[in-house]
Amino acid sequence: MNKTLAGLRLGAIILAGLIVFFGSFYTVDAGERAVVLNFGSITGVAGPGLHFKIPIVQSVVKINTRVIPLNWNGNYVMEAYSKDQQPAKLSVTVSYRVLPDDASIKSFYTGFRDRNGFEQAVITPRANQSIKTIFGQFNAVTAIQDRARLNKEVEDELHAKILGPVAIEGVQIWNIDFSDAYENSVEQRMLAQVEVEKVRQNKDREQLQADIKVIQATADAQSVKLRGEAEASAIAARGKALGDNPHLVALVATEKWNGVLPTTQVPGAAVPFLSLPKQ
Repeated sequence: MNKTLAGLRLGAIILAGLIVFFGSFYTVDAGERAVVLNFGSITGVAGPGLHFKIPIVQSVVKINTRVIPLNWNGNYVMEAYSKDQQPAKLSVTVSYRVLPDDASIKSFYTGFRDRNGFEQAVITPRANQSIKTIFGQFNAVTAIQDRARLNKEVEDELHAKILGPVAIEGVQIWNIDFSDAYENSVEQRMLAQVEVEKVRQNKDREQLQADIKVIQATADAQSVKLRGEAEASAIAARGKALGDNPHLVALVATEKWNGVLPTTQVPGAAVPFLSLPKQ
């Protein structure tokens, strides 16, 4: 019996020693900070590395200081109305991080305990409000076409609304879903615009072809006019030359004669191009 009690005591001592040994140190990873508590009261903040603490008396709560993405998608999207009263469901990601300095870590732990408490108390309601406010300043079409500006304005709004122990790293609105009726109306409007553009292009092409024909006809008429003027000028010059020199006709005929006399001749007619002296 005594041996049994002694064994139990020894086991309890060993167990207590192990608890004390393993409870006397802790490690903090890179990208974390640790809040050190004495019976629940903050006594300090520890950075990355190996640290020691008083077992039972001291406890440690680790705070993640890496960038954390908070997503709204799937069944948990943000809902808002555009300026033209179109309901929309937005898939959004807000990225933030807890500032690593001691004051920010203490403030974060004191105010929110952990990231879930901070997200529920601060980011979720303020992000929803910012989305509704900014998105309501955009028409449905401009919200799609100018999403970069929409992102920027929402991010600026969150920077102004969320201050203190955290920093907003970015906002990404990566999907906007409107009602099926609105999306169908947009599709029909786009098809109508395509048809109007096609008609306009056909009209422009027909106008261009008509202009080309007018230009060609004008060029042809000008060419005929110039050719007629040239021929008239040539005829006038030849007429003047004949009037000034009656022998020019004979000269031209002589130049074109091939030297062969005609094989037949009308009785009494003169031999062409020969002018013989009278006897």
